Amino acid sequence: MSHQVALAFEDGITRFIKVGANETVADASYKARINIPLDCRDGACGTCKSFCESGKYDGGDYIEEALTDDEAEAGYCLPCQMVPESDLVLQIPTTSDVAKTSATTFESTLTEIRRISETTYAFSLEVDKREDLSFLPGQYVNIEVPGSGGQARSYSFSSGPEVDIVSFLIRITDGGLMSTYMRDTAQIGDRINFTGPMGSFFLREPKRQSLLLAGGTGLAPLLAILEKLAGMDNPNKVHLIYGVNTDIDLVELDVLQDYTQRIAGFSFDTVVGDPQSASEKKGYVTNHFEPQHLAEGDVDIYLCGPPPMVEGVRRHLESEGIQPQNFYYEKFALAVVPDAEPAEAPAAPAAPAAATPAAQSYEIGEEHASFEAEFDARMALELAVVELTMGKLTEGQLGEFKVLAELAGKTLDGEKFVNAEEFTVTNDAFHEFLFKAVGNEHLLQAYRRLDVPALMANVLRQEHWIDGAVDADHLGIVNAFEKQDIAAARTAITAHNEHAKATMAAAAKAGAK
Repeated sequence: MSHQVALAFEDGITRFIKVGANETVADASYKARINIPLDCRDGACGTCKSFCESGKYDGGDYIEEALTDDEAEAGYCLPCQMVPESDLVLQIPTTSDVAKTSATTFESTLTEIRRISETTYAFSLEVDKREDLSFLPGQYVNIEVPGSGGQARSYSFSSGPEVDIVSFLIRITDGGLMSTYMRDTAQIGDRINFTGPMGSFFLREPKRQSLLLAGGTGLAPLLAILEKLAGMDNPNKVHLIYGVNTDIDLVELDVLQDYTQRIAGFSFDTVVGDPQSASEKKGYVTNHFEPQHLAEGDVDIYLCGPPPMVEGVRRHLESEGIQPQNFYYEKFALAVVPDAEPAEAPAAPAAPAAATPAAQSYEIGEEHASFEAEFDARMALELAVVELTMGKLTEGQLGEFKVLAELAGKTLDGEKFVNAEEFTVTNDAFHEFLFKAVGNEHLLQAYRRLDVPALMANVLRQEHWIDGAVDADHLGIVNAFEKQDIAAARTAITAHNEHAKATMAAAAKAGAK
């Protein structure tokens, strides 16, 4: 009997392979022309050491120097020795590029477009060779927008991995590339390509109760997770808290209600931020955590929302002294700009922090570097991407870049924040722009693996000082691109990094008092 094994790489790409009876994962990978790390093939060197997220397997024969008993107990394994006894999900310690593989491109047909609220569309695709598409519930794909010249936007599946027709949610944005297509030109029968699957935000084997937290259309991957749970026998208790800004942002409530009948022990709450909402529960999702939702930490948390929401939940758990067994999250940007999509694009898929025998819980996306190192890494990537984009941006792209800079500026007033949370989000959208424009997925994922937005969301507060040059820096970078002056762009980016670090240092010092 063969089993399906998902190989999740560090750059967010996931490849699926079939492993036959008595076959090792390494042998099946190489047969599929996926070169995972490998050296001795005898369980003696540890080169292929990976982390098993879920599933059962025979670990095979190996020596202590390659894999200790504590590591094996924590979930580490050697693909050169392991033989699956069920479907598996493995975190592979390398990028897909190094493994000489890549995400797969699929062709599909648009079969449904639904405007399910004033702010949200749902759409469905019938995939050619559907049997070749495998994904984990919670993952996303890059969808090419028809008529855009190959530009793509990222969306999480809102449907489970077993259904024939795959579905997605999209927040409507004035001027947004996908929004404009769906509203003005999309027709049933249109041919649409997408690439994936991607992302390390996905359902793990349920071993305890779960708390699902959704912000806006971050509901989509959680719907995929719920669909998977609906097909399981006797899943553990699951509670969802679904937070939105206004009443009109609430969607798919009938679907959630249906899951209360299909999944034993499933319940959900909706929370609306607008004080004038008709909703019973208002404010932030953390305002409505109940003791039974957190089970004194014996809980797996899955969160899909913007960086401030991720940080808000993390701070709340810390303040309450709650350490969940596992905290998985997907962050996305909320920028509303011409020719770009807001909150739907998943960001920063990252490998989990290493589990240890003492504490096997971890947070997907957590980074441990200081903010100085994170900002310096961002600067280094930006200086590199300048070389690839200078003189190549279209007039429309230059206009979009400038709008992003201006949006970030509107959240500032000299050396004060007008809105610190909005600055974090719009600032991230500005910095990410060039990485999306260059069309190099590896550079984009390298940027998204940085934890700069989360660090900013965790430190910056309304009352904090901000270096007044930050706003001018953004406009200066745009101006350098308009003039095709690469030296000026490099100077502006370097100066901006120092101003940003000065702001963070001052905020961190103020927060420590």
